Amino acid sequence: MEDSKVLTPGMSRTLTVTQAAIIAALYTVLTVFAATLNLASGAIQVRFSEVLTILPFFSFAGVPGVTLGCLISNIIIGSHLFDIVFGTLATFIGAVGTWYIGRLFKRSNALIIKLFAVLPPILANTIIVPFILSYAYGLPDSIPFLMLTVGAGEVISCGILGTILISFLYPIRNKIFK
Repeated sequence: MEDSKVLTPGMSRTLTVTQAAIIAALYTVLTVFAATLNLASGAIQVRFSEVLTILPFFSFAGVPGVTLGCLISNIIIGSHLFDIVFGTLATFIGAVGTWYIGRLFKRSNALIIKLFAVLPPILANTIIVPFILSYAYGLPDSIPFLMLTVGAGEVISCGILGTILISFLYPIRNKIFK
């Protein structure tokens, strides 16, 4: 039991897996909803589910949660195999970065670090996803445009909505993420 408390002190392995599953399910539902509005894939993406990429700031359960949610979502909405694999990798990289920032925040408690929690998913997706879209969907010479559009979608979903979610969850974090 002791090894299960390494990544998120005080959390049992069962609680971590349960929270990760809930996060994955929420991510999937939100992505499928965005897909019905044609916002989940393509050059212009505003995945509402990307707001959940700030959850690793509070708990390690957010890392596998958003990663599996992205994987499942990309399969359900019919993404290209290259998009499924490397899009999920981009989400994983962003989630790990956010988790690391959360660890730094817990050690220093500096308010400014909390504001940086949205940056890893924005940067990972803005840099990686345009290359995926260009290759997988045959959009040559479009990478700068895709960086702009994917980056804008990430700023909306992660930057703006993610900051609001962090501000909302922060006061009750110890009740939700034990």
